Amino acid sequence: MALFELSERLQKLPPYLFAEIDKKKKAAIAAGRDIINLGIGDPDRPTPQFIIDALTEGANDPATHQYALDNGDPGLRRTISEFFARRYAVELDPDSQVYPTIGSKEAINHFPLAYLNEGDAALVPEPGYPPYRSGVIFAGADPVLMPLLAENDFFPDLGAISDADAARAKAIYVNYPNSPSGKLATKEFFADVLKYAEKHDLIVVQDAAYAEMSYGGRALSILEMPGAMERSIEFHSLSKTFNMTGWRVGWACGSADLVAGLGRIKTNLDSGIFTAVQRAATAALEGYDSFVPGLVEMYQGRRDAFCDKLNELGLKVDPPEATFYCWIACPEGYSSTDAASRILEEADVVVTPGLGFGPSGEGFIRATLTVSAERLVEAAERMAALDW
Repeated sequence: MALFELSERLQKLPPYLFAEIDKKKKAAIAAGRDIINLGIGDPDRPTPQFIIDALTEGANDPATHQYALDNGDPGLRRTISEFFARRYAVELDPDSQVYPTIGSKEAINHFPLAYLNEGDAALVPEPGYPPYRSGVIFAGADPVLMPLLAENDFFPDLGAISDADAARAKAIYVNYPNSPSGKLATKEFFADVLKYAEKHDLIVVQDAAYAEMSYGGRALSILEMPGAMERSIEFHSLSKTFNMTGWRVGWACGSADLVAGLGRIKTNLDSGIFTAVQRAATAALEGYDSFVPGLVEMYQGRRDAFCDKLNELGLKVDPPEATFYCWIACPEGYSSTDAASRILEEADVVVTPGLGFGPSGEGFIRATLTVSAERLVEAAERMAALDW
């Protein structure tokens, strides 16, 4: 064996999609082109000043300069519990059912290490966020893909999962509001997932990173559903809600047993979130009403401007119900990779090929709403001008 041969688990992974996009974008910018970047979902607005002020105050307190508590700052855990009670009418014990995390990505990746073994499987939606699959693979288990198709309104067809796959599975992953489709969950869908999970004795893993970014009313938490707390864990993030992607703070909540399992993994893998950042996260949630509604209104305006212009110019897109992503059907005769490449090379607009999110993403490209409405309209005009 070669000294520097990668492990089998790494060799099983495809190249990380967003790193490849960033590489192409940087090359285009270096060539002096006016690039409109609709590729990676990173907010273009700064973190609110009241959150920065809370960080500054916390960083100036010597008590925050030592190791953080593994299970998170008690003040943040209480604030998350209070936020959940206000927002979702769900009671969470801050000491056993809430666990602050270094963003939701690391927690989603680490969670399978607590519960999946070699030979197990997990049911994973695709197209979907790549860490669902990679976390399962890192745990030595097999991801079984559940296609999210337009004809099923971007919900998985639970009846299409084979008995053999269901028997091997220990967990089922769902993600609503959904990236990349922008679809909101219904109570009926969450009820079906929980019924299926109970039948097959599955853990339910719900990624709620975009829970606060919906345009048709409040998004659901799966923990609102009867019976969910017994077998579900839900992951939340402050990244998109408060323009805090670089701060790396989120939380897991739900079943006390599942939260404890994640905690045992994290105790061995990291040393917690800088306490000053946790105090800033506390300030963010306490200031939710003063900031988040205006942010959502801004993204809704961008969504409407972009989607209206695309549809006006003949590129089909259904406005997303939530998230800041638009899931756009490729022009006829183009694969997602070919369409994205042509849009970058000839229109100087970065979009993401749907294939990168899974086989069922073929036929779509994803565009983010993380530039101004004016630039989004310009991007739509450039894309449509390619004479597809």
